[in-house]
Amino acid sequence: MTPTRIACALALLCGTFSPGVPAQPVAREASAANAGTASKDVFADARRRAQDTPFAFRGIALGITLDEFRAGSKVRATPPGSVPVCETDVQAGALGMRLKSHESLTLACRWAHRDDRGWALSQAVVDGTPAAEHVLRFARMQGHGEGQSPLRLYEISFVIDEVTAEDLRDALADRYGPPRHATQNVASPGAVPVYVWENAVSSITLCFLAGTHNGTLTYLLKGSDAWARSVVRQWQASDADAG
Repeated sequence: MTPTRIACALALLCGTFSPGVPAQPVAREASAANAGTASKDVFADARRRAQDTPFAFRGIALGITLDEFRAGSKVRATPPGSVPVCETDVQAGALGMRLKSHESLTLACRWAHRDDRGWALSQAVVDGTPAAEHVLRFARMQGHGEGQSPLRLYEISFVIDEVTAEDLRDALADRYGPPRHATQNVASPGAVPVYVWENAVSSITLCFLAGTHNGTLTYLLKGSDAWARSVVRQWQASDADAG
């Protein structure tokens, strides 16, 4: 609701617009003050909620569980009929985890579809355009008891073409404001432009890749990198103890 509509609603409740009853100056001033305070409170609450809410890619929010992701109807891929197909990622495999194990600490999911030859990788759709690559990563977050906690979405990443990346840069700026950190390739001939939008719990990073005419778009929960490193150390320590 806009500030004007909020102010009008409060004014109606307070009787400011009652027909045939002239409003007193003091009453009008009090109503205006109350409306202004209420409007500020509404926007302050909205800002706090936005800061504490993980970013979402077209309705797929960071932090949701793997079960919620699989149960949802939000398939953002082509061709129609694509579904999530998940397995442990490279990092988990290097730690000795078996593919598609229910005990895995991390999982990597992609959209796929069946054709005449069996399963084939689908293309994620970003800003109306098929992406070159995509992956959604899930992990049992630290502090939830790794063996029992649900797998939660901590990263969504795509490789997209340069034109799509440019459109997204403008769209993200319109929605979330100017990026907090941005590098431009004019600063150094070898640098690539990187744009980052952040809130208290997550980030969106858009990076233009030099020489490929592509870009990468990454949605990430904050703290997930440190958690992944701690998992590596735990597994390495357990292997040493076992030997």
